[in-house]
Amino acid sequence: MIDIGVNLTNTRFEKDRSEVISRAIQANISAMLVTGTNVHESQQAVSLCHQYPGYLYSTAGVHPHDADHVDNNYLETLYQLAQNDCVKAIGECGLDFNRNFSTPTNQQRVFSEQVELAKQLKLPLFLHQRDAFEPWFNILEPHINDIPALVTHCFTGSKSELQQCLEAGMYVGITGWVCDERRGQALRDIVSLIPLEQLMIETDAPYLTPRTIRPKPKSSRNEPSYLPYVVSMLSELIGCSETELINQTTLNSEKVFNLSAKYA
Repeated sequence: MIDIGVNLTNTRFEKDRSEVISRAIQANISAMLVTGTNVHESQQAVSLCHQYPGYLYSTAGVHPHDADHVDNNYLETLYQLAQNDCVKAIGECGLDFNRNFSTPTNQQRVFSEQVELAKQLKLPLFLHQRDAFEPWFNILEPHINDIPALVTHCFTGSKSELQQCLEAGMYVGITGWVCDERRGQALRDIVSLIPLEQLMIETDAPYLTPRTIRPKPKSSRNEPSYLPYVVSMLSELIGCSETELINQTTLNSEKVFNLSAKYA
């Protein structure tokens, strides 16, 4: 299994990060992609990857929440970070009009600039979108054929949005949201539409702890070793074996992010 979205630089992992990684290895996670959400965290992600070569990889980018706070030279910094072999995608980038922690104008500017950077570097895009599908897709659409791959991370959108992403050839990352029969029912109803060849799996740890974990963990913090709960629910909803789902999503992730998983 490959976890394509882990916020391992998050402060909630500060006290036991090495143990969290050890538990991931024991849970048969063969590689992890550490998410870069701003310039500082992207730098931290690269530093962490250097401690676990061949096991940890990362993205480098600016989340829409941080679009108001970029420096004038942030693109140059991301460009330099992307020269590290462990950096496998530009992102997490996109639009989030749900909370508007940054202005929509700055979000769209910073997103567009990162799309151009991915095109220049010939790297995949690791994408975020919430309550902004139409402007988000409109920014991406002219560049779809010029970027190696687009991964819509932590997908929670509608059926029509999913179909539009699939028709555009995007890969779809599914998290523990699918394990929540309350908030995630709309997603549970449509995940079977995703071809296995376009599916990826992720925890988005420390967020979105699967509600199906039994016994319920004492901490609300999610971690990569819980990825099997996402696999189990997805295989049930899609109607395939867990082995088939793991094999195909691993192949997808290795191909898109150019990974050679150390513990496969």
